[in-house]
Amino acid sequence: MAMRSRALLALAVLASLISFAKFSTCQDTTWATPDQYVHACYSDLPSLFGARGLDKNQWPYTSDVNAVEYPVLTGMVMFATAAFTDSPLTYFNINVIFLAALFIGLVFVVSRIRPSFSYLLPVAPAMIASLYINWDLWAIITMMLSIYWFDRKAYLYSALAIGLSISTKFLPIFLLLPIALILWRQDRIRELIKYLMTVVGVWSAINLPFIVTTPTGWSRFYTLNLERNADWGSLWLALNQLGLPLTNLNYLSLLLLLIVLTAIAIFLFEIKSTPTLASVAFILMATIMLASKVYSPQYVLWLTPLAVIALTHTKDLPAFWVWQGGEIVYHIAIWQHLALVTGATYGLSGQLYAGLSLLRIATSLYLVWVLAKRALAAGNPQGKALDLLFEASKAYP
Repeated sequence: MAMRSRALLALAVLASLISFAKFSTCQDTTWATPDQYVHACYSDLPSLFGARGLDKNQWPYTSDVNAVEYPVLTGMVMFATAAFTDSPLTYFNINVIFLAALFIGLVFVVSRIRPSFSYLLPVAPAMIASLYINWDLWAIITMMLSIYWFDRKAYLYSALAIGLSISTKFLPIFLLLPIALILWRQDRIRELIKYLMTVVGVWSAINLPFIVTTPTGWSRFYTLNLERNADWGSLWLALNQLGLPLTNLNYLSLLLLLIVLTAIAIFLFEIKSTPTLASVAFILMATIMLASKVYSPQYVLWLTPLAVIALTHTKDLPAFWVWQGGEIVYHIAIWQHLALVTGATYGLSGQLYAGLSLLRIATSLYLVWVLAKRALAAGNPQGKALDLLFEASKAYP
């Protein structure tokens, strides 16, 4: 055990340093455009330091038009770390220290959930390439702790952690669907009600002061996400770039999201034995991101630990590496396309970028398929993933 922990620590530290070397390529030019895209070292950390008034110690949610476009706990991290400097370079390095520590902690949380595959997290290339793009690791580690505690039936701790995570980044709210269905299947209705009330209570306690004092600045994150058009990495933008523009995008993305959530609910009820949250979280998040109007480069930071804890058999490892391959190809593609559209001499055309976006989506769906098939086969004599479409009307197990 001690040897494995030391090996994981060494891998996590090495991954943090490799990622820092990649991102620090742009420090000499202070992340100038298009250089930051050409060298794939763009980061929101220095970019938003000046753009959101953090260099002037401006309160993140004061402005109605230029408030921080993140939930409040992320905004507070951004504000607190800005208090130590007025330099974007120093600001980046301060945040990197915290993010590296969070990543190392994340590796050990994953090792508690899925010890046999935990080594994959610090060696996953797309994870290493994306560590310092954003502040998302603050939300990811609390999400992973919530999953860890939920599967060990420490529901109060899990609810507290996911309430914090949703207040840091909104994505973990979708985990409430499998959480609710798992507790429902176990006939733990009272626990489900207490869980949801705790999450709402934590979220409200954190957010209400901002809602009351700076409502417009607080709501900017939610407004931008509702009003945004087809954005980078999404299925919708890829279709647009390939000459298939779609109208009424908000309705289409919402419709696809509802279809995805319905399919996930059927899947969760079709599994003969009640699944763990760790085993289904990747399937949920990856398919929800398919419906999203944006696939930000840092989203792979969410999916990689979820993919690792979803693995239950070494036969699934090829699918994991195929997916990682798709993610690293996309990581290169997004930056080279942005380099071209921001004035670089060379880069990736819109159509080629769209094709590689669809490749990433395909590899993600492939891993979803492999994991879903494995989950269904575990308690299904036929062992066919499509059986859920034809068996859902039968008596509940």
